[in-house]
Amino acid sequence: MAARLGAISRHLCGGSVNKNDVNSASEGPLHGIRVLDLTQMVSGPMGTQILGDMGADVIKIEPLTGAAERGSSRAKITSPLFALVNRNKRSVSLDLKSEEGRSLFYKLIPTADVIVQNFRPGVAARMGIGYEDVQKANPRIIYMSISGFGQVAYLMVTTQVFLDTLNAYFWQTGPYTKNRVYDPVIQAVSGLASVQADETGRPRMMRLVIPDKVTALTSAQAITAALVQRGRTGVGTSIELSMLDAVISFAWGEAFAQEAIVDGQAPNHEYSRDMVFQTLDGYITCGAVQDKEWHALCTALQKPEWTQDERFATATSRALHRNVRFEMTEGVLRKMTTAEALERLTQHQVPNAEVNHPRAKVLTNPQVVKNKLIETVEHPWAPFPMLQPRLAAQFSNAPYRLRHNTPLLGENTREILRQAGVSEGTLDAAEKNGVIRTVQGEIPAQIRRDGRLYDPSSA
Repeated sequence: MAARLGAISRHLCGGSVNKNDVNSASEGPLHGIRVLDLTQMVSGPMGTQILGDMGADVIKIEPLTGAAERGSSRAKITSPLFALVNRNKRSVSLDLKSEEGRSLFYKLIPTADVIVQNFRPGVAARMGIGYEDVQKANPRIIYMSISGFGQVAYLMVTTQVFLDTLNAYFWQTGPYTKNRVYDPVIQAVSGLASVQADETGRPRMMRLVIPDKVTALTSAQAITAALVQRGRTGVGTSIELSMLDAVISFAWGEAFAQEAIVDGQAPNHEYSRDMVFQTLDGYITCGAVQDKEWHALCTALQKPEWTQDERFATATSRALHRNVRFEMTEGVLRKMTTAEALERLTQHQVPNAEVNHPRAKVLTNPQVVKNKLIETVEHPWAPFPMLQPRLAAQFSNAPYRLRHNTPLLGENTREILRQAGVSEGTLDAAEKNGVIRTVQGEIPAQIRRDGRLYDPSSA
């Protein structure tokens, strides 16, 4: 049965699977799909990490100096974020700016199902690895381009100027398309910083890289949809995804509720405090959207008179007077311990939870522990164990597992290129010429951890 499910997966996604490879559903829903990951930082690497966690063979194509998210020590595992967004991948390090490096990259294209890149708009095309070039080598390829503000319309025009040939590059862009972009830039332009404005009206940034991560989730969803489409049509596609589009689409429903109604009225956004309430010994949250929940909250807090207050008679009026309602609610909760408040609210079926502050309390939260979400990861090059969440979505026939530790820079260069038909002589020459990079020597069986030798195999 498992083998049949695996065959169905290959049929729907049209994966290019080695005929000697024994596929099964237990190896992940994307087993047999190969992804060439040309991305750096967070939005691209996290999206491909999700694909890798679901069983795809993700090959991280890195420059000789390493992907930017490796940090200053390019050959090591440098941060928890890098280790997370690059797990379940293998690393090939080559110089795509050189003709020899691009030739080696093109050896991998026929073996791939998906290519993901987040170069600045126009760069991939100028390098000769844009969709128009790549799809000639593999018409079934799914080519994902991630950008900050949108891709460019890329044209190359050849003209004669004083008997000399001039190759001119033209772009048709929006005003921001060629700008350098990081997460805070998208927070600013998309309105997220405005949504987070404080009581003084000053915009505030969110303290997570939300645009990066929303883009990553959107890219993984779009790629899997394209794989299903290709399974039906047999044809690949180009997908363009901007961080700006992903974030505005994500935020639209509630963040732009007033703007969404075209009634001629100017939006009037007033500061609204959040739903964190202080108790005698900590913080909780609780909410009452429906009338029955509001009445239950009033009962739990022993404030039946609130149900007669005209300001809180309906969901709409409660929303209009939410700041005063929240202040009144906190005034009562400040006189209770966290345990007492949660017990009362739960007894009356009011949605509630303790705020895990400081955030380390999340690790011992009984529901988090019960979910078995956080796992301990031992990496042979890391001087300490790391905690990571497993894949959030749990497949009944494919439990998540860490198939590949986060790779060292160029750890799999020779192995993967050799499998693509590149000879040892060509690889030796490429390494001598500085076109590829490989890991030198063996990864030590023992490394220093907390001042003493640690053997990962004994854990």
